[in-house]
Amino acid sequence: MTDRLSARETVALVTDDFTELPYPARDSAEDGPLGWPGYGAARARAAARTGEQESVICGTAHIEGTRAVLVAFEFGFLGGSLGERTGDRLEAAYAHARAHRLPVVPLVATGGSRMQEGMLALTQLQRVARESALTREAGLPQIAVLRDPTTGGGWATLGAGADVVLALPGAQVGFAGSRVRPADADPAAYTAEAQVAAGAADALVRPEELRGTLGRWLRLLTRPSTAPVPPPPPLGARDLPATGWDAVRRARSPERPRATAYLDTYFTHRVTLAGDRCGGTDPDGMLCGFGEHEGRTVAYAAQTGTATRPAGYRTAARLVRLADRLGIPVLTLVDTPGAANDAEAERQGAGAAIADLFGAVAAARTPVTTLVVGEGGSGGALAPAAPGNTWATPDSYFSVIAPELAAAILKRHPEEVEATADQLRIRPQDLVELGVIRGVVGVADPREGHPAG
Repeated sequence: MTDRLSARETVALVTDDFTELPYPARDSAEDGPLGWPGYGAARARAAARTGEQESVICGTAHIEGTRAVLVAFEFGFLGGSLGERTGDRLEAAYAHARAHRLPVVPLVATGGSRMQEGMLALTQLQRVARESALTREAGLPQIAVLRDPTTGGGWATLGAGADVVLALPGAQVGFAGSRVRPADADPAAYTAEAQVAAGAADALVRPEELRGTLGRWLRLLTRPSTAPVPPPPPLGARDLPATGWDAVRRARSPERPRATAYLDTYFTHRVTLAGDRCGGTDPDGMLCGFGEHEGRTVAYAAQTGTATRPAGYRTAARLVRLADRLGIPVLTLVDTPGAANDAEAERQGAGAAIADLFGAVAAARTPVTTLVVGEGGSGGALAPAAPGNTWATPDSYFSVIAPELAAAILKRHPEEVEATADQLRIRPQDLVELGVIRGVVGVADPREGHPAG
């Protein structure tokens, strides 16, 4: 990025009523706690140049109608570095957020910890991490905006530690700053674009769109609800399949509605949560985010009909845990032939990722609703499903294993695949009768096959 906005210019991008919080007083020597020669003069020059007394300003404001605590870094003040006084301000801001039940929005632009204060500066990261953790435990969302640059401990606490991470295009983002990374390092790896691609940030947002984007996120994440949400109505077939193989053919049909159709119909608007925070994304296999349904916020994790990758399961687990902490109900859509089972998926920890999602759903206190909209292939499909509150569409199936694979394991002739599908009892109406699912959407009595309404 060539143009760096000041802290106050950045605040003005997203709000018109910023009110600065009072800052804690701290007595310190002219040249700081280490007596670093010239440190006092450097601070004075930074203050004269920026009009600020420290590298961060903190206050409250309304962003598109939602009140929040804003923390804006001033990179022009000693590179936005964190020192003891910075830590004092950040601690006070987070405490204010918890006391008044407000979300926190860090607008980050920092080069890291302040060298002139040595280890005392570095330990401010522990203070910040503690405040962030307490705010997380209080059920308050944290939405970070990565400006240019966001490096060092500021990235590893206020930035990467937030619930949702947005980034300005072209911003330098990475743990290693430009002067300390290896000489032969690819500079493209240290960008906002690279962090989004690696699943460490959720989205790129242009400065002129920042206010609206933050407003949507804040509105959605600050509306808890205790009641489960209804499953979406069917968008495809309304009659039930006659045989097990019938159910398989329907679910595998390229004409059958996919996750995006269900999400577009169910939500008036939605925002995307992307990335597993472990270096991976699965945009083709798992869609996650928050949306508005009939005036309520609903979190969603939706399989898209392809084999789900480990990053997809980890992203969904992240989504479920965040929704649970914020008290937001969850909708999951099941549609996968199964978990990806190639060698790369194993190297990426497929088993651990699936276990993580099973655990997140099992531990969730917020209500989870599931709709099977297509293929339900084995444990890779069951992982996002809500125990006791799973529904199915008439053009779906759920099976312990694909009929072809079951026949192969049983050493049956390929001609017996269709009969095997019947034996597995994978039709929606079979699943209701077995007690695996609660019902078939759009069908009043799945045992009879009569459409509802």
